[in-house]
Amino acid sequence: MIRTAIIGASGYTGIELLRLLHRHPQAEVTMVTGDSTAGKQITEVYPHLQEIYQQTVEAVDPQRIAEQADIAFLAMPSGHATEIVPALLTNGIRVIDLGGDLRLPADLYRTWYGKNPVPADVQQQAVYGLSEWFCDEIQNARLIANPGCYPTATLLALLPLVKAGAIEPDSIIVDAKSGVSGAGRGVALGSLFSEVNENFKAYKVNQHQHTPEIEQQLARVAGEQITVTFTPHLVPMTRGILATCYGKVKEGWTQRRLMDLYTDVYAGKSFVRIRPFGNYPQTKEVTGSNFCDIGLSLDERTGRLTVLSAIDNLVKGASGQAVQNLNIMTGMPETEGLLSVPMYP
Repeated sequence: MIRTAIIGASGYTGIELLRLLHRHPQAEVTMVTGDSTAGKQITEVYPHLQEIYQQTVEAVDPQRIAEQADIAFLAMPSGHATEIVPALLTNGIRVIDLGGDLRLPADLYRTWYGKNPVPADVQQQAVYGLSEWFCDEIQNARLIANPGCYPTATLLALLPLVKAGAIEPDSIIVDAKSGVSGAGRGVALGSLFSEVNENFKAYKVNQHQHTPEIEQQLARVAGEQITVTFTPHLVPMTRGILATCYGKVKEGWTQRRLMDLYTDVYAGKSFVRIRPFGNYPQTKEVTGSNFCDIGLSLDERTGRLTVLSAIDNLVKGASGQAVQNLNIMTGMPETEGLLSVPMYP
């Protein structure tokens, strides 16, 4: 049995980890920590866990975590890994970080996050945890940079194209929409009910910190520089991301050839479902699940391809992918504890 600790259990990604790990046959949660909730029973923070989890939320103590767990999930906002991760690694704990601190090199991190990066020796150990694409590296990793929610939806949609050289590298536009839970549980003006309800808005236009993350991983697979115009939007729903990606395809790529490309690339990948031609994903069709549903359409009139990708931002976009990476790291089937039917309606 794999012993796990959840650092930041009172946030949305932390509580989602508790939900997913509860039904995992080979992993157990042996410790939960939190800053503002330390000393409380987890059921005081989330009453729906009564009779399910009995733990007391503890303060973050790397030595104590090392005594209680084999793998730690860092489910805290960006900026916390600098202090916590080095101490955990020193104590022999493997770490899966759901924040953004390990996804970018130091210069880009300072520019886009406005914070001090983790030490260089720590950054060098981090493996980018996009499960379907970097499984071989994840298997032997001590430290995982779990991808962001927008990058997960976007990269799964676009990586087959850039790897095959099917798309013009400077033509990519991503129009993505997310539910409000992506902003976390903290109180903020922009996520208040009266601000979000009956409203639809773009935010961080040309400034979102996931932009360089997307470009970096696309370029890594493509072997050339990729630039992306990425615009996120907030929609009045709790969960879900729909990423609508556009790009100019190169000569010779037909709808049939593109469908075959996606089918071949994701053959055997349990959590990526390619929709048949003319069928496009919706966020509700993946809610509560670790699936990413992808549909595509080539406009032969303009030569532009539209790829639509739908995920649950808290599952495949965060905690579900983190558990998938846990499975890969420990030699278990990727699907262990994750094969649940999406909730509908």
